[in-house]
Amino acid sequence: MMSQAMMTVVSQTEIAKDIFELRLKGALVNEMGAPDQFLHIRVPGDELLLRRPISIASIDAEKEECVIIYRTEGKGTTIISQLTAGDELDILGPLGNGYPIDMLEEGQNALLIGGGIGVPPLYELAKQLHAKGINVVSCFGFKNKEEVFYEEEFAAFGKVNIATDDGSYGKQGFVTQYFDELDGFVPDAVFACGPKGLLVAVAKTFDPSKTYLSLEERMACGIGACYGCVCDKKNSTSAYDNYRVCVEGPVFRAEEIVL
Repeated sequence: MMSQAMMTVVSQTEIAKDIFELRLKGALVNEMGAPDQFLHIRVPGDELLLRRPISIASIDAEKEECVIIYRTEGKGTTIISQLTAGDELDILGPLGNGYPIDMLEEGQNALLIGGGIGVPPLYELAKQLHAKGINVVSCFGFKNKEEVFYEEEFAAFGKVNIATDDGSYGKQGFVTQYFDELDGFVPDAVFACGPKGLLVAVAKTFDPSKTYLSLEERMACGIGACYGCVCDKKNSTSAYDNYRVCVEGPVFRAEEIVL
């Protein structure tokens, strides 16, 4: 259920180079549940009109708190990064359809694949999978050591493999190199979030009917009205027959979409 509400900043920390962890508190948390839903955040002030979509990284229903993790890339996120405890944000959410986990049973295997700022929404997923008794292996790629974050947090739920472009941490190269080094770990489901190139590689490597991809698209309204974030349906016969990432997504089975 989508609502608009004010949420209060509990804390904000720069956890890696230009990567911020923002903890928010409010009754809106009671409506959050599915991993990789997102919040549409109004940037404080009157200068910027469009809200910023940021995925939910963690949910704590007992404390009515959630965590979002984002990279400062422009004026809007830079303004948000300057907020401190006690400040308030106008939030619309939770929005979108997140990762499904109901099809998995205790003892089955889940592979999580993330690239850069695509890693945060996988954290709540890992937490929920672990609580359900699912075996979790995570493979993450970053540009360099300075941008690596949440390795220890994910390690609480299973094995974590890290790759960096420059080799300054973990293996050098793309995270895709781990796809052939899973040591007999056969995933019953694959969940991925990150750059398009990574998602294409994931879709080509694993069973598309068991692979769930979270798409990163620029969004304006966040509620499906503007059609500014569409992606193509697989086997579609019309240019108008597509998915709105903010409503039908951001998560899709690989067999459903054209990347």
